[in-house]
Amino acid sequence: MKNVDNKVVIITGASSGIGEETARMLAANGAKVVLSARREDRLQKLASEIGENAVYLKSDVVSLEDMQALVTLAKEKFGKMDAVFANAGIMPAGNMSQLKVNDWNAMIDINIRGVLNTMAAVLPEFTAQKYGHIIVTSSRAGLMSVPGNAVYCGTKHFVKAMVDSFRSESIQEGTNIRTTVIYPGAIKTELLNSVAESEAKNMVSQFYENVGLTPDVIANAVLYAVSQPDNVAVPELVVCPAMEG
Repeated sequence: MKNVDNKVVIITGASSGIGEETARMLAANGAKVVLSARREDRLQKLASEIGENAVYLKSDVVSLEDMQALVTLAKEKFGKMDAVFANAGIMPAGNMSQLKVNDWNAMIDINIRGVLNTMAAVLPEFTAQKYGHIIVTSSRAGLMSVPGNAVYCGTKHFVKAMVDSFRSESIQEGTNIRTTVIYPGAIKTELLNSVAESEAKNMVSQFYENVGLTPDVIANAVLYAVSQPDNVAVPELVVCPAMEG
């Protein structure tokens, strides 16, 4: 595809769901993908299926050093880096009155620090070369208030505010770094697996089963953003089932 062919894209959370499907779709359209996740066996399998245009590193977004190692790998393997898809995230839901502090901290670590670490790793390269594209997975929960999911909702609001502010900074600094925040609705991924069993989870799971979309719809949104001409910005994309209110 035009403006995708030979682009080098780092993808976090690439071992399943949205990250996995995005890797497949970008590679099918000529991109070279650098895969990151904590489950090495899945990364190895995916990279093997994609072939010579994929490389992987078992890595954790909570570690800045791991994210910097991904950048090094991209440059060593493919000679450059054009875009990053900061996609890793978790959603262990629950009312704040339940005081699941460990879950709160895990979401802060992955959903917030993970995105910041990913950006911190790529920004020196993007700034020096005066181009780059940062794509981040938020959620429709980043656009509204969601009872029973307050901390997750907060982490996704953070992503929206931070990336939008950074975009303005990039314009002012003339670094030509584009950004795209994607807000998925009900997508059938492993995200619900981290939610504790409850009546609310059963209701949400049934909704996802009935109307939820497959991860390839988000992969297609990423492909769309990456494929745009260099002078075109796609700051935000909301993708959800037509039946989702």
